[in-house]
Amino acid sequence: MGRNTRKRRSSMATKAVAASAALALGGGGLIWANFYASAHESDSGRNATKAAGSAAQVATISCPDVGQKLTNVPNGARQGVATELANLDKQITEAYTRLASTRQAQANDSGFVQNAIVGPLKSKRTATIDRIRINIQRAGGQFNSSLSQLAGCTTQTTNQTNAGEGGQDNGGQNDDGQQNGGGQNNDGQQGNGGQQGNGGQGGNGPVAADFVDITKVQGNAQLGVGQNGLAANGRSGSRGTFTTNCGTNGNDNHNTDNVIVAPGVTNGAHHLHDYVGNQSNDAFASDQELAAAETSCRNQGDKSSYFWPVLRLQDGTQDFDQNNDGGGKEGNVGRILQPVQAQLKFVGNKRGKVVAMPTALRIITGDAKAFVNGNANANVNWSCTGFENKVQLKDKYPICPQGSQVVRTTAFQSCWDGQNIDSANHRTHVSFVRADGTCANGFKAIPQLQVRLVYNVPAPKIQNGQVVNPYAVDSFPENLHKPITDHNDFINFFSPNLMNKMVNCINTGRKCT
Repeated sequence: MGRNTRKRRSSMATKAVAASAALALGGGGLIWANFYASAHESDSGRNATKAAGSAAQVATISCPDVGQKLTNVPNGARQGVATELANLDKQITEAYTRLASTRQAQANDSGFVQNAIVGPLKSKRTATIDRIRINIQRAGGQFNSSLSQLAGCTTQTTNQTNAGEGGQDNGGQNDDGQQNGGGQNNDGQQGNGGQQGNGGQGGNGPVAADFVDITKVQGNAQLGVGQNGLAANGRSGSRGTFTTNCGTNGNDNHNTDNVIVAPGVTNGAHHLHDYVGNQSNDAFASDQELAAAETSCRNQGDKSSYFWPVLRLQDGTQDFDQNNDGGGKEGNVGRILQPVQAQLKFVGNKRGKVVAMPTALRIITGDAKAFVNGNANANVNWSCTGFENKVQLKDKYPICPQGSQVVRTTAFQSCWDGQNIDSANHRTHVSFVRADGTCANGFKAIPQLQVRLVYNVPAPKIQNGQVVNPYAVDSFPENLHKPITDHNDFINFFSPNLMNKMVNCINTGRKCT
């Protein structure tokens, strides 16, 4: 069964005060506020104030993602490489924690961040990347020496982070080759008008600039999204659908692992996931264990694993993991919100028939590190009920009007290389269709998974440039809970019979469950 963490939240856990939560990450949120006060109250004159203001500009750490650059890792090296990639994530987390807890030292020494945080981090990353090289070469593989140049990291300022992702492109094509919605902030808020420091209950986001009143955003939906979620890929080809009902994680099946990207590593995700479907998914689960597991799906032939980062309401409460790795210790704080709906639907290809997915196929869509990685793998759609066919946001959380609910919608890659159930970077074995609906490079069209999650979320308020009672997805701490980091994961464990039923339903234009 493995190490699956299933803890039901106690009533006491939701009654704690925000002050305790703000101590997460070494008190990041409180340190920001106290730091500003002490800087302006000191007797050391303008130089101290100037130094304090300069130091306060450093908000987060941005490191190149080594894992996404790996294209060929021999089977014999995959576990060792996965462990070292997880070490790289842990090193960034530790560096960010140190960044958040040393604001006074940064104010006193303009070189502190470089000398005490960024420099040592580069040394650790250099050694870790070299161990990746050794693992690959020992297994007979070829190591790309240019990866050694990815050891160095940079810092981002508060102006850069509070401005959201408006300066980046709005790329990330969906499966029709169309651009995802822009998500511009059209309600007049300034990008740098966020909270002190990095905002949020845990001191690492979100900030006011991460939110937008959806009623004030110009219509931009280009995804064929309607009131009941994403439509199929077109009016021709394989037009059927298959919907599986696996619940909304009412049994609180959570952990902070990721068996796809960090197998065998506890807390490999550094944030909490909701799991529906397969009930044995943790870092140590083998394919054999997943195939034999219990499932929350109504149809017991579906033992697939569907998982995504939890959504939290940062209203001053704490949850069961306030003092845990991946939870409050890494800035993921607040009350976990259970979806009121979790629609899992598979649709066809607008140009032709689909083929069956192989057992144990793994697909990751979106990028948990998109805020520091850039938008190349981002695949995010935020909206509100009643607005899904009008507005889709990628770099803003929506503030929904009264009576409307927050919606997260994800369309997975639907082309498969026909051979592999995974790849070195967990991406190149699958791809999105091209604009005309075909698969490139000889890939085969497979059923496209579409996940639509609906939440009852009290609408945040923007007051004096700060967001009150924000909500946010869990994230790696240095990614500051930005909405662009939303992502979704799937491992196929449909029985052969049920997978064949799905393919037949889709290819013959029927709607099946």
